[in-house]
Amino acid sequence: MLCQVFASGPADAQESCSLFFVEAINQARHRVWLSSPYFVPDEAVMSALRLAVLRGVDVRILIPSRPDHRTVYAASSLYAMEAVQMGIRVFRYQPGFLHQKVVLVDDRMAAVGSANLDNRSFRLNFEIMLVTVDAGFAQAVESMLLEDFSVSLEQRPEDRARIQRLQHFGMRVARLFSPLL
Repeated sequence: MLCQVFASGPADAQESCSLFFVEAINQARHRVWLSSPYFVPDEAVMSALRLAVLRGVDVRILIPSRPDHRTVYAASSLYAMEAVQMGIRVFRYQPGFLHQKVVLVDDRMAAVGSANLDNRSFRLNFEIMLVTVDAGFAQAVESMLLEDFSVSLEQRPEDRARIQRLQHFGMRVARLFSPLL
């Protein structure tokens, strides 16, 4: 199996963690599935996701349905709603808190590690990912994610209308803190 350990941290002059996600998403031709407990992406990652959808890529994001940090969860919920509006399929894991960090691109590349889809992982924390290029491992990751999707609730565009004004306001305030989350 071809694999590479990819480490990043605050001393990175290149912001390599964010660049890793952008490049992985940009390389996808038919699928990019992501799992992260925190979905507070920067503009570059959000743009890459949007462009992937426009290319016809099956973009799915798996996030928890239960918060462990309310502010992060509120900001993440707003990003998730915007992602759904862009055509990204967002799933909320139902059995409990989801803490896995996984990237699956097409049928050969998979990455697992500690990097979340948030600014803290992109720029502030020390993170590590194991990137693999192996059809067998990618298939195992696909099976795991399909099982997780099967016990998750998919968000729909119409879900936005059910959110109360005060809750929506709170989500927008939380998003102001995105660079710190």
